[in-house]
Amino acid sequence: MKLNKIISIDGNNEFLSKVMNSDNPVIVNFHAEWCEPCHILTPKMKELIEPNENIDLAIVDVESHAELVHTFEVKAVPAVIAVKNGLVVDKFIGLVDADMIENLIKKLDKKPT
Repeated sequence: MKLNKIISIDGNNEFLSKVMNSDNPVIVNFHAEWCEPCHILTPKMKELIEPNENIDLAIVDVESHAELVHTFEVKAVPAVIAVKNGLVVDKFIGLVDADMIENLIKKLDKKPT
């Protein structure tokens, strides 16, 4: 298992450099310790993203990053946004099934044609 794919975000600057300016597409998982569905979704996301060499997962704790929560208009957790080339290309809120996560990963993994 490659742990370098999981990015922990420690503030806005780090978010900018590791997510918005990343060469790889990044799936950002806004989660909270007190959020039960988050404890189901986060490990599932890790598991599904692992096999993809070129997609990273960033985990943002909403309690510590109010500014990012505000910027991305996160109204509920878990919330997931997909960022590619500095743009949000997709997002969903709540506990979703594996198919939805896999579709999101496929969408990010497409090579530009």
